[in-house]
Amino acid sequence: MFKTLLSASALAAAAGAVTFNVGTSGNATAATQYGIMFEDINNSGDGGVYAELIQNRAFQGNEIYPSNLWWWHPLGGADLALKNLSNPLSDALPTSMQVRGGSEDTIGFWNEGFWGFPIKGDWEYNGSFYIHGQFDGAINIALVSNTTGDTYANASVDVTSQGNAWTQFQYTFQPTSDAPDSNNTLQFTMPASGVKGPLNFNLLSLFPPTYNDRPNGLRIDLMEAMAGLKPSLFRLPGGNNVEGNEPPFWWDWKKTLGPLENRPGYPGTWGYQNTDGLGLVEYMLWAQDLGMEPILDIWAGLWLNGSHVDKKDLQPYVDDALDELEFLMGDVSTPWGAKRAELGYPAPWPIRFIEIGNEDSLSNGGHTYRAYRFDMFYKAIKAKYPDMTIIASFYDVGPETPPYDAAGDFHEYAVPLQMSSQFNYFDNYTNEHPLFLGEYAVIEYDIPGFSSPQWDKGALRAMYPFWYGSVSEAIYLLSAERNADKIIGAAYAPGFMNYNRWEWIPDLIEYDANPENTVLSTSWHMISLLSSTRITETLPTTGGKYNPAYWVAGRSDVTGSHIVKAVVYNSTAPVPFYVTFDEVKAGASATLTYLTAPKNASNTIGNDVVQTSTSTVTANKKGCFHFKLPEYSVGVLEVDAAISGYSDPSSRSSWKGWADWIPGNGYSGDWNEWGQGWPNL
Repeated sequence: MFKTLLSASALAAAAGAVTFNVGTSGNATAATQYGIMFEDINNSGDGGVYAELIQNRAFQGNEIYPSNLWWWHPLGGADLALKNLSNPLSDALPTSMQVRGGSEDTIGFWNEGFWGFPIKGDWEYNGSFYIHGQFDGAINIALVSNTTGDTYANASVDVTSQGNAWTQFQYTFQPTSDAPDSNNTLQFTMPASGVKGPLNFNLLSLFPPTYNDRPNGLRIDLMEAMAGLKPSLFRLPGGNNVEGNEPPFWWDWKKTLGPLENRPGYPGTWGYQNTDGLGLVEYMLWAQDLGMEPILDIWAGLWLNGSHVDKKDLQPYVDDALDELEFLMGDVSTPWGAKRAELGYPAPWPIRFIEIGNEDSLSNGGHTYRAYRFDMFYKAIKAKYPDMTIIASFYDVGPETPPYDAAGDFHEYAVPLQMSSQFNYFDNYTNEHPLFLGEYAVIEYDIPGFSSPQWDKGALRAMYPFWYGSVSEAIYLLSAERNADKIIGAAYAPGFMNYNRWEWIPDLIEYDANPENTVLSTSWHMISLLSSTRITETLPTTGGKYNPAYWVAGRSDVTGSHIVKAVVYNSTAPVPFYVTFDEVKAGASATLTYLTAPKNASNTIGNDVVQTSTSTVTANKKGCFHFKLPEYSVGVLEVDAAISGYSDPSSRSSWKGWADWIPGNGYSGDWNEWGQGWPNL
């Protein structure tokens, strides 16, 4: 299906001058070219973007990950044990932590957090807990340094509780100052004399300030990091975590709705329990807050262990997907639209893209996906939502492209040699079945004799994205932009890595409990540059020879600018560029921005290796822009619209409009204002 360029050499190419002209008539592009893929891997939901600070807050468990007391410890000689009371907090949260006894006057317990607690003097924290049992007195809650024993914040909660009922108590506190690190704990203490028998605790929660001040919200620094990518697409809940490891578990959206005490949690596919505090509604608010178009992943009847739902048993899961769409988009007069309104969201959330499954060609799933699973979901959804773009979870569903008018999801994990050779990769693909590049990344360094990653157990992986790998990813992204009438968009994966617990490397953004340690990788900087200047119509170029320089040109219907995006990879010296535009006059002014870094370098805590250079370039008497890009660099040249030949974007020639499969036909918003609310699509 693809005509691939596989002749790239590991040898550096001669750095000759590049001269080309940009024409006037090109291809429409997608409004969604750059986006985010998210799944809860590497503790990127719980312990990551979901801002809850207490780990194992509700003792959730199942036969895969049994309930436990991990991350909880006694104080004052208290005895901690798991209990399933006859009257639990809820059917969803049947297990609680029972506190008994104690050898000291003050007893209690403490939590490790997600490898510590961040303590900031200008943050107000909001906490709560449920208690069952007879107690009359004050419970003190404090943030305490695990190193020095210093107390940074505390609250005293007056508690009168009964022996046969659950009661919730809430508290707030603000630290007196910043802690030097996140090596801190959260302690609950109480006078032993006030305890009149066993006390049970459940759903103990603590939130710092959240993005847009949303209750049960998301972590500010990680949301700001994503906002810096200027994303316009959001695949959720994404990846293997939607599938489940084995029956009967899968990401059941209905169990992620409503109050936290009604969410039982889910045995995630990456080795730990998910609380599902980050549920379907929270995903929609996440998309809304960053102005992203959702691509909704639905479970399609395949588990990662290779089990699948037989055709005769699949219809209830198809109906479940229709219920999910009704919940998100249905009128409040519909059963699930009414449920959405009941939860406080009467306005619908528009869904224009839906992906059926995730990587269903794997886990022995390809045969049943082709035979009936894709077909049943597709026909049911298309019958009710004929304008929706439906995406198959792999592109070659059969015989070469997805059936009907479906799009396909294309994933690629690569080495630099491989990805840097793919500038022409999508040139001969058909736009009848557009592709979503739902996961991509360079995951290891080039190794002599290998042209792709090794997948054997113990294969080497790069710990973090590294610069020449990020530059090769830029070539891949330019290959998508030059074929943007065929490509819905692209999303690096995975998006997040918790330094303390990870299953997959490398990742786009690294973090731990301390926001000061959040690192934006070399690939983050590359994507941010390319995404921040959007081309809405690609334009043809004539002249010039690719390798070691690669480029794509176009213009923006939003800003009126002419744009060239360029990459220099594996060259022997800086590359001179001589660029003219048919529609740009002599004397026009352009801004050149480019990124460089040492070839093998990675960003780490306190060490940002990526350097940004910005300059003004003026077209000479012949209308030519002359500039140079250094070895291993990614650059954007943007010509000032006011003197580019068509200051009014609507007056320029040959605008073809969005491709007819792209939702949001006629979008006329401002890319840089996305994130201020739902995009005006």
